[in-house]
Amino acid sequence: MSTSLEQGAVVARPIRKILVANRSEIAIRVMRAANELGIKTVAIYAGEDRFSLHRFKADEAYEVGGGKGPVQAYLDVEGIVALAAEKGVDAIHPGYGFL
Repeated sequence: MSTSLEQGAVVARPIRKILVANRSEIAIRVMRAANELGIKTVAIYAGEDRFSLHRFKADEAYEVGGGKGPVQAYLDVEGIVALAAEKGVDAIHPGYGFL
């Protein structure tokens, strides 16, 4: 469940779509768990990871950090949050190590 403040009260909302801000095996594990819970998944990937398996395991996948190196692409917090908002993501899983 995610929470939001509405007029000072905390209101719980179900997570329907989660963005996994990591790559490779960590991302795949998070996506598997989300899938078992009925939650749609969004993968992000650097241009160098365009053929990585985690991209194809997700329900949706988007490139981040265009023109940046692979590490800097995954550390583009503003870009990742903007993408999540644009795509209707309810939650972001930071993965392990990047964020």
